Amino acid sequence: MKSSFQLQHQFQQSNTQYRGRFAPSPSGPLHFGSLVAALGSYLQAKSQNGLWFVRIEDIDKPREVPGSVDTILDGLQRFGLFWDQDPNTTSEQQYRQCLVQSSRQERYQHIFDQLKKHNHLYTCHCTRKGIKKLGGIYLGQCRDKNHEFDQHAVRLKQHFEHGQFEDLLQGHIEVDKHLVNEDYIIKRTGGLFAYQLVVVIDDIDQGITEVVRGADIMELTPRQINLFNLIGVTPPSYLHLPLIVSEDGKKLSKQNHAPALNCDDPIPELIKALTCLGLPTENTTWLSSSSVTEIIEWAIKNWDIKHIPTQLDILI
Repeated sequence: MKSSFQLQHQFQQSNTQYRGRFAPSPSGPLHFGSLVAALGSYLQAKSQNGLWFVRIEDIDKPREVPGSVDTILDGLQRFGLFWDQDPNTTSEQQYRQCLVQSSRQERYQHIFDQLKKHNHLYTCHCTRKGIKKLGGIYLGQCRDKNHEFDQHAVRLKQHFEHGQFEDLLQGHIEVDKHLVNEDYIIKRTGGLFAYQLVVVIDDIDQGITEVVRGADIMELTPRQINLFNLIGVTPPSYLHLPLIVSEDGKKLSKQNHAPALNCDDPIPELIKALTCLGLPTENTTWLSSSSVTEIIEWAIKNWDIKHIPTQLDILI
């Protein structure tokens, strides 16, 4: 697999600059939860004089809402979050200097073919309904059946049992061994590549050194770390921010119909997001009369992950 990532190996060995990213899916406009995640990843990068990229995770085309890519990118800029262009991927088709997953099908297919060549993959004919009846965790029923590679789902053979990692905010994390050991899907029925495969390839190709994201992805992190190890690339560090939840305990998300950010009046929500991330906004009344640029500059100077709340969710 090393030859598939030769350039990335060489870059990883020589790179000394922090490289982070925010990777929204264009299934709707930005909401407050996504603002907190974007802001946290941005401040973590810029406080270390690092690069911060925005990646459009549109691999799941059926869920995409037309026009939402521009809505998201325009919204980030209204909140003072301006992204860098990744020099590693400037030769690829991009949109507004952002890497776009839907333009990288050939890259994903190439890595898929390499994994298949090395006997890391197999086709699975099991249905979600059938797996649910068995407890919800896939138990490898198709691993040794040698089904033909067709339009059925394709799973990755798990060769690792590492279900723990050190999170920069949450500390030592151990994930249920059944979830870690599960041969998970990397290509869905019908041919769509799955998130677990493409996110690792993207992070490698962009040379991401640290992933800052919401705690809802935390349980899946060992899977991604194990895939990095299988490919032979050093995984990035991980920092999982607390989720923003509503009064009914549900995560703010597009699927839960979270209200869109008010991009015409960004300062109140920007200050609220900074408060959720532990910045000392309560004693700085001048923030409300400042510009977005001034607030972001202040936040970069005052950013400290030691002040981020360590609980897994924050009620608003």
